[in-house]
Amino acid sequence: MVVLRPGPAGAGRRLADVPSFDRGIGGAESNVACVLARGGHRARWISRVGADAFGTHLVAAVAAHGVDTTHVQYDPARPTGVYFRTAGERPTTPGATAPHHAETLYYRAGSAASAMSPALIPRTAAHAGRILHLTGITAALSTDCLALLRELVDRAPGGGPLLSFDVNYRAALWRNAGTSPRVLAELARACDIVFVGEDEAEAAWGIDGGPDAIRAALPEPAVLVVKQGAAGATAHTRESVVSMPAPAVDVVAPVGAGDAFAAGFLSATLRGLPLPARLRYGHLMAAAALTVPGDLAEPPPAALADALAGLDPAAWGRLRLGPGWTTDTRTKDIRVADPLTEDSRTEDPRT
Repeated sequence: MVVLRPGPAGAGRRLADVPSFDRGIGGAESNVACVLARGGHRARWISRVGADAFGTHLVAAVAAHGVDTTHVQYDPARPTGVYFRTAGERPTTPGATAPHHAETLYYRAGSAASAMSPALIPRTAAHAGRILHLTGITAALSTDCLALLRELVDRAPGGGPLLSFDVNYRAALWRNAGTSPRVLAELARACDIVFVGEDEAEAAWGIDGGPDAIRAALPEPAVLVVKQGAAGATAHTRESVVSMPAPAVDVVAPVGAGDAFAAGFLSATLRGLPLPARLRYGHLMAAAALTVPGDLAEPPPAALADALAGLDPAAWGRLRLGPGWTTDTRTKDIRVADPLTEDSRTEDPRT
């Protein structure tokens, strides 16, 4: 969808007081696809947009990141989804505290994407890759979208692509809030890799006992990743539990980080890296998103990301990332440990 955020004259203002907006692109699934494509993976985005100027811009912008958009459909009867946000932008000066409360306004009801259904989206195209990434946002858009997700996660045990699901609970998108806990849990239990924030688990399911309590409620996924904000993330598999602190980040805008984290984790999964390395790559991609105003950031060069992901625990704990860090090539003084030596190489979490 198209994202409209305050222009320079509206920074720090309420949405009602913003005089002008800058246009960008967003959307959980397309964000993940863009980060993966910029990281050298083949990524395909399947969706529907309006046959309008915003739809044309959105598809072109996503394709510019290297994403295959040939399966995006143009709907002549429904508009492209739009949302406005302030994103809680704040300065990155030393001692800066929590960001301003973010305001968001979604205009997605009746959008082209909300009309996605099993009849319109080809299952063969969606299941053609090694990983199929889905989110709870799509499930919230309409009953047809929910039916589509249910069909896509219905597959023979061990067959088809790895199914990745980001809960992405957005209360404002659910017309029937009473159904969201059951639906999100149903979809999560059907997938192989699941991402959920501690705050989301509490808001959607009332679970406030941390990663272990969330795992107890969702034992089915082969990999459950619980995002814990600035504290880091914890991944549960059937054999182990790994916690990884997040590096300190000088935040520009707290948007897009969850999608970037998922993309970094999935990228490392595709590379066959061990669980600790997957979490670190997730943190690094999230840090890239947090240090720019929009949803999408320039990812760090592979050599820089590999060097940082391979830091010994003490150096990783001292890492601090700020605006512009993805273009910083000063890696000669970084102590590097091979992340592949920390655990066994894993190709498929279902095995």
